[in-house]
Amino acid sequence: MASARFKRILIANRGEIAVRVISACKDLGIETVAVYSEADRYSSHVRYADRAICIGPAKSAKSYLDFTAIISAAEIADVDAIHPGYGFLSENADFAEVCEACGIKFIGPKPDVIRMMGVKERARAFMREMGVPVLPGSAGVLASAEEALEMAAQVGYPVILKASAGGGGRGMRVVEEAKDLPALYTQAQQEAGAAFSSADVYLEKFVAAPRHIEFQLLADEHGNVEILGERECSIQRRHQKLVEESPSPAMTAPLREEIAAGLRRAVAAAGYTNAGTVEFLMDETGKLYFIEVNARVQVEHPVTEFVTGIDIVESQIRIAQGESLRDILPGPVELRGHAIECRINAENPVTFTPSPGRVTGFHLPGGIGVRVDTWVYTDCVVPPYYDSLVAKLIAYGNDRDTAIRRMRRALDMFIVEGIHTSIPLHQRILAHPDFEAGRLDTNFIARLLAR
Repeated sequence: MASARFKRILIANRGEIAVRVISACKDLGIETVAVYSEADRYSSHVRYADRAICIGPAKSAKSYLDFTAIISAAEIADVDAIHPGYGFLSENADFAEVCEACGIKFIGPKPDVIRMMGVKERARAFMREMGVPVLPGSAGVLASAEEALEMAAQVGYPVILKASAGGGGRGMRVVEEAKDLPALYTQAQQEAGAAFSSADVYLEKFVAAPRHIEFQLLADEHGNVEILGERECSIQRRHQKLVEESPSPAMTAPLREEIAAGLRRAVAAAGYTNAGTVEFLMDETGKLYFIEVNARVQVEHPVTEFVTGIDIVESQIRIAQGESLRDILPGPVELRGHAIECRINAENPVTFTPSPGRVTGFHLPGGIGVRVDTWVYTDCVVPPYYDSLVAKLIAYGNDRDTAIRRMRRALDMFIVEGIHTSIPLHQRILAHPDFEAGRLDTNFIARLLAR
């Protein structure tokens, strides 16, 4: 049965990911509709799309998070599908359900799968059943501080309390001793409730200096699943990633295939479709433990595109059209070379305070093995209302050393004037001997800043 080709797609997002989706649509010959807030009237994605519709004021709740405004724009423009990008509504099962009810294809997993994977405690239980390694901890949501104390005694301190419905470090508390647990349990619940409208928390063993490693997947609507290798995302500050690379310097071929085989079974059994990322922590012995699923495209997807030669965003669209991975992928997935991504944020590289404002000068680096995903241009204004990401700088080489050298060269040639950016911080990271040697863990930035 032939797949139904999309004629027109609405991108329910902004910034560089909106531009990225527009690029994929143009490659496929699909018309695009951009939506924008009043603050983004002159943003690049508005200019590049075939049509653009204003959906409200600057505040996200009244524009990019407004179901009614986005669905109204989709119906006005008569689109076949909506691509949510990442962030905003990308993992909102209710929004995916509304799209479905309106006869508009949501380019992502089905609503029930998003719901299951979005509740971390349920996702952990499912992965445990499927034989994917999971950190020791509570079997479900904790009912009380007393239950948390009992579980912590079984697991052994330190432990970590986590919000079941969220991420990004919110609703998360590390507990070193039993005497501190009741108060931290209450704090985690309160923060989780405020951030995610759910105070549910669970408990697991805390790994003090883990590596953060995630696996990219693609799954079609015919039961086929492919794992596109892994990414190392250990360079992060307050659970926000700064540098990502693929493959991980710590990964071995046998471990990669072992985890990939388990994920193929689990993804197929869950009925998961489209793109997604499964995140793990690696302890000091090299063992991997599942932590969560991101049911969307990731910010760092370009490093995987470099080492596999697969266009992940284009694949998302073709999967949503009903195409098989056997037709989408060029052949067996193979990892070639090495890629590194630096997130260029509009923020002070010392204090990390946001740095919105007018960009008075903007020069992109070039040369072999360099890619820049951005929405910024000279004389544009970076608004203060949204994520501070202004560009993603990606460097590729036949090996990790070459990729590092090309990234250093690209950072030196990247000019952004008028606002502060994180470029100086990235230059420090790339020059550090531990980074050069691949000795990474999630405490890397804390150690770097302490110096």
